[in-house]
Amino acid sequence: MKKFLTTAFLFTLATFAFAEGTAATVATKSLFEGQFLAHLSLAIAAAGCGLAQGKAVVAACEGIARNPQAAGNIRTTMIIGLALIEALVIYVLVAAFAVK
Repeated sequence: MKKFLTTAFLFTLATFAFAEGTAATVATKSLFEGQFLAHLSLAIAAAGCGLAQGKAVVAACEGIARNPQAAGNIRTTMIIGLALIEALVIYVLVAAFAVK
């Protein structure tokens, strides 16, 4: 947890350090508006997507290992599930482009 908080703090500092514009413009902007929030939400969605897809593949592999005769049905269901999980990240990407 300490590493995560340190990384988040340094990321926030780097965002302000390398922000475009003058110091007065950067100081008046809120941290949770515009591009920063869009990029943050996209990063969180991508991380969640990766975790969810990993769990789905592991569960499918375990199901196929326990019942090899059902491999076709399990594979089809897994591919549909992975497509729906990936669609959530695409929705966030579209929202990020809309914010910019």
